[in-house]
Amino acid sequence: MIPGIGVLTQNTLWCFSQMKGAIETGVTEADIISTVEFNHTGELLATGDKGGRVVIFQREQESKNQVHRRGEYNVYSTFQSHEPEFDYLKSLEIEEKINKIRWLPQQNAAYFLLSTNDKTVKLWKVSERDKRPEGYNLKDEEGRLRDPATITTLRVPVLRPMDLMVEATPRRVFANAHTYHINSISVNSDYETYMSADDLRINLWNFEITNQSFNIVDIKPANMEELTEVITAAEFHPHHCNTFVYSSSKGTIRLCDMRASALCDRHTKFFEEPEDPSNRSFFSEIISSISDVKFSHSGRYIMTRDYLTVKVWDLNMENRPIETYQVHDYLRSKLCSLYENDCIFDKFECVWNGSDSVIMTGSYNNFFRMFDRNTKRDVTLEASRENSKPRAILKPRKVCVGGKRRKDEISVDSLDFSKKILHTAWHPSENIIAVAATNNLYIFQDKVN
Repeated sequence: MIPGIGVLTQNTLWCFSQMKGAIETGVTEADIISTVEFNHTGELLATGDKGGRVVIFQREQESKNQVHRRGEYNVYSTFQSHEPEFDYLKSLEIEEKINKIRWLPQQNAAYFLLSTNDKTVKLWKVSERDKRPEGYNLKDEEGRLRDPATITTLRVPVLRPMDLMVEATPRRVFANAHTYHINSISVNSDYETYMSADDLRINLWNFEITNQSFNIVDIKPANMEELTEVITAAEFHPHHCNTFVYSSSKGTIRLCDMRASALCDRHTKFFEEPEDPSNRSFFSEIISSISDVKFSHSGRYIMTRDYLTVKVWDLNMENRPIETYQVHDYLRSKLCSLYENDCIFDKFECVWNGSDSVIMTGSYNNFFRMFDRNTKRDVTLEASRENSKPRAILKPRKVCVGGKRRKDEISVDSLDFSKKILHTAWHPSENIIAVAATNNLYIFQDKVN
């Protein structure tokens, strides 16, 4: 049984290299999924990859009323969001990789989303078209201009039905505001502004203004040799448009209030857990770096993910987290080899379920972890093509650290560190989850008897 969710079954598996028609034996770098995000209703699911593409999946309308199929999604739209660029002034290549996608709440028939690479944020409009105009006076049916001298009658153009076409068009391009790589974007609850964060600065943007942003956090020292920490993630409060948090590579979280001052260099609250001196090692600072920070839907709690743990903080208590969950503590003895192969710098994300009662985050060997905050139970599951039959029930996995290994356990020495789940998403109101494993997107739902 999965905590707070029951039993998970696999609903959909999308392989990005297969979608492009690539040969399955080799996964190209461009096909690796780099972000996953449900929209506010859960009807759409967007993924971005290292090739700069955004693929949007739409929930099957017929499946909503069929309990066993309600988590089925099909490809809705695919478009190239970013292209590789070159900064000639700095002799710097700018990757096309999509770092983050954030949806805006739907206001009309069209959908809007933000996507960003290292330097540029774009606002995309995704809309449907199932009618086309016919009967122009100055154009023929092929769209060529007609000679006005040949026009003898006035026609009224009409709309004719056509095959459904989904169009993605860039409405705004927000560029030239970040010296360093963008790691986070977050839409404000006023839905008029959003922020983008890089290693040293956080900028506030208005959706209608592309050529100007307001710098609200700047931690860049006058002398770069004095630099001791960088910004790793940032997010707006889900209900209070003046409040946001950002995390650092030192394992600290700062809560800022934009009402206090225009430049939020001075935080309102500072969350930090004192380090146990007995656990101090060469790797302490690296593994304490926070890779993701998320407000709970209620806005009462903050969740952070570092290399080995997930922590839940109460906004009213700054000196220590109220909950700490060990994600893969069995890797503590492997930190030296993980440092040598650079895995220790992997940035895992974390997500809440719709009611804030369950936490999900990724691990290695295509494992992902779930923690029930109420019952304190946890489970390890695997997203793999071997057990990817539709509606197959996922079996809990266990990692054996030492001694005699049981039949259903896997040894910590057998874990594949090239298979990692960094990006996950949870449907805002139902027990449907999306898990990105390299170039594969897995969608699971809870099993209903």
